[in-house]
Amino acid sequence: MKILITGGAGFIGSNLVRLLVTKYPSYKIVNLDNLTYAGNLKNLADIENAPNYQFVKGDICDADFIQNLFSQEQFNAVIHLAAESHVDRSISNPIAFVMTNVVGTVNLLNAARYQYQKADNVFQKFYHVSTDEVYGALGDSGMFTEETSYDPHSPYSASKASSDHFVRAYHDTYGLPIVISNCSNNYGPYHFPEKLIPLALHNIKNNKSIPVYGKGENVRDWLYVVDHARAIDLIFHKAQNGSTYNIGGHNEWKNIDVIRLLCDIMDEKLGRAPSTSQQLITFVKDRAGHDLRYAIDAGKLKNDLGWMPSVQFAEGLQLTVDWYLNNEQWLNDVTSGSYQHYYDEQYVKR
Repeated sequence: MKILITGGAGFIGSNLVRLLVTKYPSYKIVNLDNLTYAGNLKNLADIENAPNYQFVKGDICDADFIQNLFSQEQFNAVIHLAAESHVDRSISNPIAFVMTNVVGTVNLLNAARYQYQKADNVFQKFYHVSTDEVYGALGDSGMFTEETSYDPHSPYSASKASSDHFVRAYHDTYGLPIVISNCSNNYGPYHFPEKLIPLALHNIKNNKSIPVYGKGENVRDWLYVVDHARAIDLIFHKAQNGSTYNIGGHNEWKNIDVIRLLCDIMDEKLGRAPSTSQQLITFVKDRAGHDLRYAIDAGKLKNDLGWMPSVQFAEGLQLTVDWYLNNEQWLNDVTSGSYQHYYDEQYVKR
């Protein structure tokens, strides 16, 4: 089995690549990443020399490059995670999200379709990793299911909704074997510090203000990233072609409560007096199109494939805090930008 994983140097992608490389030594895992700001090969330094792992630098928006890569490698499957994913960035530059999330996905679909339609038919599956944000927002009750109608509210979620539709269209039109999963908010090791939890950890550690949108009342369903990688592994190997699964932690928290809990944990870890770090919380103007509440019903995944999250939120936050405190050099490299030179140092000379 030769699997192409796109976006494998990112947060979720690197956790997935590590899992598959170590769990399936007979597989060849090819990690395709363009190494934009969110791609960090230091995330995979511990497995970069594994015999069943290969890194390829490239842009999924380059159709010719993608076609040539598929022709050369003859992939059996794709797990597609490469995406622009930061909502604030999508508001300021929506075209970048259209190009990567929509055009890039269609380029991959075309290459997979040509491979699938060949006489030898070595291509087996196109797995598209998406988000719960395509469903829009919930009120005080209810949960997103696989049958929930799409209602995206930001350029980011609109671009991901479009890519989901294209994946299903290629299944219906060309018979391409596909699966899709829509996941709730992830947290854990290697999370780029522009997102809520790692940004808060970094700022608490450095006694900087912690920006919280609005009153912090927005609710998210939090999932430990390693559990997400486990779910992708299971869906990839067991799900029927054409199926969709929601992946969630059954773990709803208001943003402000997450931040306060992080402050308490960090005060204890850093030897500060209780409630010290909560003084850093600063409420800022809410962003446009900010959905109030997301909540995932992952019952189908449990009933069909037996998956359940293994890490509870309190435990996962402790693990996350410990990882960031024990990997200070990683965080310094990311915040300084020096991580972006790792490719030149480690790969260009090879």
